Amino acid sequence: MAQRRFVGALVAGIGLAIVIAGPSSVMAADPGSLVSDADSKDFRYGPLGLFDSRSVYGKGVFPEPFLVNDSDLEVNELRLDWFHQESKGHVNDSAKAEFEKSFGLMTLDFEVPYERDTFSTFNPASGRTDVSRAEGVGNIAIGARHPVFQFVSDGETIDNTFGVALELAFPVNSAVSKHTEIVPKIFNDLRIGEHFTLQTVVGYSFLLGSKPEGGAQALEYGVVFGYAIPHQELPLPDVETLIPVFELRGDTLLNQGNAGHNSLVGNLAFRVNLKAIGAVQPRLGVGYVFPIDQGARDDLRWGIITSLVFDF
Repeated sequence: MAQRRFVGALVAGIGLAIVIAGPSSVMAADPGSLVSDADSKDFRYGPLGLFDSRSVYGKGVFPEPFLVNDSDLEVNELRLDWFHQESKGHVNDSAKAEFEKSFGLMTLDFEVPYERDTFSTFNPASGRTDVSRAEGVGNIAIGARHPVFQFVSDGETIDNTFGVALELAFPVNSAVSKHTEIVPKIFNDLRIGEHFTLQTVVGYSFLLGSKPEGGAQALEYGVVFGYAIPHQELPLPDVETLIPVFELRGDTLLNQGNAGHNSLVGNLAFRVNLKAIGAVQPRLGVGYVFPIDQGARDDLRWGIITSLVFDF
């Protein structure tokens, strides 16, 4: 019952965001124009005054995460990722192409991944190691996210955006894509001071399809810590901002035989926002991924992730 209430609340929130997207799309085009000359401190706009024109949401302040889902507003963004991870007897390589575009305060994204799994097992009968592979296009995902409330303190030292999101991932019936996944989410983007950012995402995953994986439910969560160092403080050639990043991504299974099983991984990374080339700003990123709890160590020893983003 509690799970149904949680999902119901998320779906209701997503519905509210879609309703908000209509009028707020027009207002978001020039929120500053909504500020009254007679009262310059009135920065609230949108339905019920839920949004704040001073917010840095969607202005490139929050770094693109590596493992955790992005939650910032992205006007036009093309992203290419590659992730290599190894565990005992298993090597996984995955590549992903993603495009994001905003309409007002709503961001839509489209993602196409490709995966290759290599399994190695020692065969005592032959005295050799047997190798098998499974590869193909992964689930094609579409998603949407929208803020529902913003708070900015008087001195603008605290800037907080809360929102909702929904992701749908459709199988293509390849060797690595068999089940539909539905993930309603909530997110929070927080900036404190001029340098520190904290992004959090919590989602409830449902897998649809044949068993044993079909019907599985899981709580997914992620936290992203960022510390922006601008060019004025660290004048590296052609670098606009250097952002050290630390991520935590986890999931807890909620049903079937593995209910309660948790897996938590960390990522030590950095992202470099380069100076724009015309209307395009490249953003490079590299991270080292490692397990934190025993559940993660069962599936991962170490990993390397690279990310190339074009913001335009």
